[in-house]
Amino acid sequence: MALTYVLIFFLIIAFVLWNTIIIVPEREQCVVERLGKFRTVLNSGIHFLVPFFDRIAYVHEAREQVFDIPPQTCITQDNMQVLIDGLVYLKVTDAKLASYGIGDYKNASVNLAQTTMRSEVGKLTLSKAFSERDLLNEKIVREVDIASDSWGIKVLRYEIKNIRPSDSVISTLEKQMEAEREKRAEITLAEADKENRIILSEGERTESINISEGEKQKRINDAIGRGKEIELVSTATAEGIKTVANAINSPGGDMAVKLQLVEQFIGEVGKVMEKSKISIVPAEMANIKGFFEGASKVSSTIGNSIPGAR
Repeated sequence: MALTYVLIFFLIIAFVLWNTIIIVPEREQCVVERLGKFRTVLNSGIHFLVPFFDRIAYVHEAREQVFDIPPQTCITQDNMQVLIDGLVYLKVTDAKLASYGIGDYKNASVNLAQTTMRSEVGKLTLSKAFSERDLLNEKIVREVDIASDSWGIKVLRYEIKNIRPSDSVISTLEKQMEAEREKRAEITLAEADKENRIILSEGERTESINISEGEKQKRINDAIGRGKEIELVSTATAEGIKTVANAINSPGGDMAVKLQLVEQFIGEVGKVMEKSKISIVPAEMANIKGFFEGASKVSSTIGNSIPGAR
């Protein structure tokens, strides 16, 4: 019987100690109520409570927490239907407000993030929703953090996981992308054809210029050559005339010229008489004898005037 009383006594002592001494882990915060009224917040370490008066009413996670935002349908500014889900990261900064400021801050944070996301997506077009994802995350964090300030929590960041348009929108976008690719291909081909035509025209232009330059240089060279030829011929002719003039001015030169003319005349007359069927007789037949005699005298005079000619 005594053993039973001793056992009961130890059980009471253990129960009292269990409700008196409490050890709070590093990762938790405990809210203590005394007779149903908030008393204090216990951080990590060992603490003592008043048995039967104090109790642990709420236990909160002190570490950063992440909650999944379920997928939801949103309508963009250009009336595109998309399915968006995400993640919200938050941390309890005030255990008292987290306990008494709202019933369930986790559920409230998730629902607030969803409504804020729908509101912000509705302000953007579909293309901007994809390209400005970081800006959209910042706006959602700012709006949720302002609304949750009285809940004793701090929204650290929000991350959109997936933005998936509806099947009809995907089909439309695929057609649009295909048309855009075809457009770019046609533009590329047109640019290539344009460059090809420009290169060919430049080549033809250069060829024409080279040909004209070649013709021009050829004409210049021909003109220079003809000029040189004329100059040489004229120089030679002048020299020949000068030589003839000097010969004529020398003793007996005049008679030698006349004799040369007579010989040429006789030769030409002979050629004409050979080819002509009609005989040609000079008009002054009576003087033909005197003509030849004069020529003979000229020849003799020239022979006597030239030294050593005998």
